[in-house]
Amino acid sequence: MINDAEYWKKIQDFFIENFDTEKDAPIETYLFLIGLQELGSGQQKYTKDDKLNILHIAVCRLLEPFGYYKFSHYEDGWPHFDQLEGLPELKPNEQTLLMKKAIIQYFQDEELI
Repeated sequence: MINDAEYWKKIQDFFIENFDTEKDAPIETYLFLIGLQELGSGQQKYTKDDKLNILHIAVCRLLEPFGYYKFSHYEDGWPHFDQLEGLPELKPNEQTLLMKKAIIQYFQDEELI
């Protein structure tokens, strides 16, 4: 069984190969691409607000298995989530670690790599 660091490397390689991202792309890049996947609308022009909403979709979807959010419904083609539990106060590096853990879990659950 591979550890989280090795799995994260596989995820980075997946994004590099499939989306031509940089080797050490910011976590927001991964969130945006996961949000697009969850939105399912494909490549198109998005407003600044749309881009923020896409990031929000990714965060909600990624933190859903941790019990923070639950999918509620679709409205105008956009998924909506209910917040079940408040997020803990985390330092920026702790936020990044939580999101990396959630992305690893997402890839494992969806059997993407």
